[in-house]
Amino acid sequence: MKPRYLQADHGSRDRWMISYLDVLTILLIFFVAVAAKSLENPPPGPGPSAPVAPVAQPRQALAEVQRKLEQRGLDLELQPRGLVISLPQTILFPPGEDRINSSALPIVDQIADVLREVPNQISLAGHADPIPIHNRRFRNNWELAAARSLQLLELLTTRYGIAESRLSVSSYGSRDPRNPNDTPDGRASNRRVEIVILDDSR
Repeated sequence: MKPRYLQADHGSRDRWMISYLDVLTILLIFFVAVAAKSLENPPPGPGPSAPVAPVAQPRQALAEVQRKLEQRGLDLELQPRGLVISLPQTILFPPGEDRINSSALPIVDQIADVLREVPNQISLAGHADPIPIHNRRFRNNWELAAARSLQLLELLTTRYGIAESRLSVSSYGSRDPRNPNDTPDGRASNRRVEIVILDDSR
């Protein structure tokens, strides 16, 4: 009989194959588990029925309002804050007063018709030129511009049924001129009330 150390060790020859198969089995189980987990928790994302936010829709609505009012010959500008309708003092008010001219009502009628069609908030901003004013009612241009905004608010709510909750009033006095104040025409353009249909998406 051959010595033990000369005998072929058939069992140890295949031992490495058993270990290799164990590793493959473990890896297969691991990958199957990972795949099953990913099927249970799909990555987040908008599904086919997920609604898409209409980001541009409010601006499109303001652009449509602008188109309607431009057809009526009004002074308009679409700004980041919203659609600005500029009404000169010469149309709305007598010089130095806050009483609205009856001749301005047809213009306000047209604007009110459009304001009723949209739900947006509305800002009424009074502006003046820098020429000092001091009469029995107003000590300065800031008070005059504020009073004119308030008169327009009262007209829109009482005569045209615009909800007061949609309206806000401000006065800029002479701090925000549209044009230089060194000419009569420039000062006249700065005496105004702006009706701003606010961009509610901001």
